[in-house]
Amino acid sequence: MSRPVLQPGAGHPITVTPTGQHVTVRVNGEVVADTDAALTLQEATLPAVQYIPIADVKQEMLRRTDTATYCPFKGDASYYSVVTSAGDTVDDVIWTYQEPYPAVADIAQHVAFYPDRAEITVAG
Repeated sequence: MSRPVLQPGAGHPITVTPTGQHVTVRVNGEVVADTDAALTLQEATLPAVQYIPIADVKQEMLRRTDTATYCPFKGDASYYSVVTSAGDTVDDVIWTYQEPYPAVADIAQHVAFYPDRAEITVAG
């Protein structure tokens, strides 16, 4: 069964631009990501999402999960949980498109965090 592949356009615009500000992400109060190289993805009327370079995320805190989703505009997403130094696991707090569709190719090698499970701070 083939899945639809949709192109961003006037009815569903998607932009990816450099955030241009420092972004810090905390999970349960612990810094998981810290970067000056974030990208802001704005999709239609949805809230803007910060995509963080995977290289700026503390790898030792990440645990790959079996969760997978599909977006017809961006492609297949895979997920990570975060394990804090206290041993707490926050399930599927991070998603990534390892091979995003060409329209959003800039988000390759970047991850995003669910704002209801992580504190995302964008500071000038």
